[in-house]
Amino acid sequence: VEDQRARWERKRNRTAKELLETEHKYLEQLDLVLTYFVTILKAKGTLKPAVLETIFGPLESLYSASHVLSLHLEEGNLGSGLENFCESLDLYGQYAENMEQANKALKEQVRKNKSFRRFKKLQETRPQFQGRELEDLLPLPLQRLHQYKHFFRDLLENTSPGTAEYQKLAKTVKSVCEVSHWVQDIFDKRENSLQLLRVQKLLKGQKTQVLTPGRWYIREGWLLVVPSKGEGLKRRMFFLFSDILIAAKPCHPLHLLNSNKLSCQAVYPLQQCSVDKVFGHTWSQGGLLSLSFPHKTLLLMSSNQQEINDWYRSVTAAVR
Repeated sequence: VEDQRARWERKRNRTAKELLETEHKYLEQLDLVLTYFVTILKAKGTLKPAVLETIFGPLESLYSASHVLSLHLEEGNLGSGLENFCESLDLYGQYAENMEQANKALKEQVRKNKSFRRFKKLQETRPQFQGRELEDLLPLPLQRLHQYKHFFRDLLENTSPGTAEYQKLAKTVKSVCEVSHWVQDIFDKRENSLQLLRVQKLLKGQKTQVLTPGRWYIREGWLLVVPSKGEGLKRRMFFLFSDILIAAKPCHPLHLLNSNKLSCQAVYPLQQCSVDKVFGHTWSQGGLLSLSFPHKTLLLMSSNQQEINDWYRSVTAAVR
């Protein structure tokens, strides 16, 4: 037991030391943004206060919270340092929620505001920035949140259960995980919106409404449709979402406006769909999927075994 405790203590000390070293580095990088951008921009009035707030969000508050944490870590007061830090964790979620608006506002100012563009370029040439741009430094808090999760978990694993510090660490790990999920959820929703928008733009006209609240993009790809009568195989692009499957074909290559777009052929609701592999369970060349809807049965084929298996799994999960 004593040996185990000594091992825990050594690992714990190593992790605590690494946490403090990386915290100092993180604070240095935040300080660059606050000193050379936020403070000077406030003083000069180059940006309107609302625009400044949009671009930098709660960065000053994040810096203060990390500064207090580093002071506690330097004195070895991990427990009380974490208690304080937990109270400011929501700032990371707020920062993530503001990120998209911040990027838009920054791009707009670089494009339209000549004096800000010159100022930004000048600041980024300072040796302290080491060739990095403001855009490289703004995502730092969210990268740091990801690191916190691993550091605090390591500390928890190497702390003796039953101690007061263990309870504080467990609470911190839980809080950091909750905020990480919140941040991940923000990014997933944003990524999903971009995918829906991309597919909407790919389809000719506005007849097919892809952008629907609550809809999730899953996958897309070319598959061969096996006709019920003796016609030839038809190659179609399929888009799978959480509630529908869209079949589309390329527009005519010589079409003036839509040569690079797809024409929607059918939209299949997944609510009353059943999925079967006709011969995709053996390791033969490719396979066949059968999708049964109330008024239609689709036979989809691919010469790639892995692809048909992936489609089977994806459609089954979406239907479920």
